[in-house]
Amino acid sequence: MTREELIAFEKRVAEAFEAKRVKGPVHLSGNNEDQLIRIFKDIHPEDWIFTSYRNHYHALLHGIPEEKLFKAICDGRSMTLQFLEHRFFSTAIVGGQLSIAVGVAAALKRKEENRKVWCFLGDMAASIGAFHDAQEYAFCNQLPITFIVENNALSCDSPTKECWGTGPNKGKIEVYYYKRQHPHVGTGNWVSF
Repeated sequence: MTREELIAFEKRVAEAFEAKRVKGPVHLSGNNEDQLIRIFKDIHPEDWIFTSYRNHYHALLHGIPEEKLFKAICDGRSMTLQFLEHRFFSTAIVGGQLSIAVGVAAALKRKEENRKVWCFLGDMAASIGAFHDAQEYAFCNQLPITFIVENNALSCDSPTKECWGTGPNKGKIEVYYYKRQHPHVGTGNWVSF
């Protein structure tokens, strides 16, 4: 997908949300298209993706059909998308994907499969103990996993550095920075269902 196609999809989701066609909260992406397009060039379609509640771009770039994704979002599953056939899992729990991603990476290594796990998380999740445990176990056991920290400098709506201190910088961790385009949840307009 192109940058423009990603942006158009999120605009479509935002419009559906404001029209009350989305049956739950959404966490929209924006201003991180170029970084994700670059990262996904290294991700094989049969690799595993584990991510958080801000996941629409990840799903599209991993090959989940746009209409299938849009339907799931409208059905209220934006934050908890699960597409086993695409090896794609997301969670609404901050850091909830970490231990599952490490477990799948351990299974891939034990089975000697030639696939990888890519675990996306925000800078807030990168500040919690579950992340430090996950990366330590993964690195010490040389698991086929890469953690991608998406740093918008905010933990929900509070500056991450004020809440958690500085972020990680160890091992196979890639951090990219971007300025958030949308509010933490929704579109900035109150929608009553």
